[in-house]
Amino acid sequence: MKNYPKNIVSIHAHPDDTEAFCSGALTLLKSKGYDITIVSMTAGGMGGINSTEKETISLRINEAEKAAQYLGAKYICLEQRDGFLYDNEKIRLKTIDLIRREKTGIVFTHLPFDYHIDHRTTSQIVEVAAMLATLPNVPSSETPLAMTPLLYHTAPLELTDPLGKKIPTPHFFVDITEVIDQKMEMLSYHQTQIELMSVMFKMDDFFNEMKKYSQELGKLAEVPYAECYWQHLGKGFQKDPIIQKVLEPYIVYV
Repeated sequence: MKNYPKNIVSIHAHPDDTEAFCSGALTLLKSKGYDITIVSMTAGGMGGINSTEKETISLRINEAEKAAQYLGAKYICLEQRDGFLYDNEKIRLKTIDLIRREKTGIVFTHLPFDYHIDHRTTSQIVEVAAMLATLPNVPSSETPLAMTPLLYHTAPLELTDPLGKKIPTPHFFVDITEVIDQKMEMLSYHQTQIELMSVMFKMDDFFNEMKKYSQELGKLAEVPYAECYWQHLGKGFQKDPIIQKVLEPYIVYV
């Protein structure tokens, strides 16, 4: 088993994605001595119902910073435009710079077949950036990593792909029962999501629905609350099951 830096970077499309999809596992990993950086590709500026894009960006960045602070993590926004996220050379290099600068050992991001197009685009950008993070010919001002980071994918809502089809069984679940209150506290900072989810998805109680989702995943793992993950095992990536080993008492396979 290789010795990976204890630096984790969670890169998702919007503020609140990390909190929704992997903050339970991150809380457990933080308690094991890992440093956490939470990154959003966009500031979620289109998610304002009674605020302009500029006002919404300011509100959501503030929410994300407070949530990260609660975990003892750092928050970074890569300043792409919500709903207009494209995979291009500029954002790939910006993401490579970030992964190198944080001396990253483990990366979290969305699945490549997530239901949301911003999520899928983020996954693609992050996969390429992680793969190129060690290569000296990349035109980056940051020092290349000594080893390709491990890459893990988080679960989309309802475990469905863009066409509503159930996605493959996760590689593993993490029992987050003992940290569900911390996960919900981190989510609670994202107050702008209450009205947004009410308009977009007719969701009357966003926070309670997210807690129910953790319960639904828990039922699959036969624990009260869970999150689930896939490890990127494609050619070119390291395959050491570090998270599975570090969080072994909390890992469930189904």
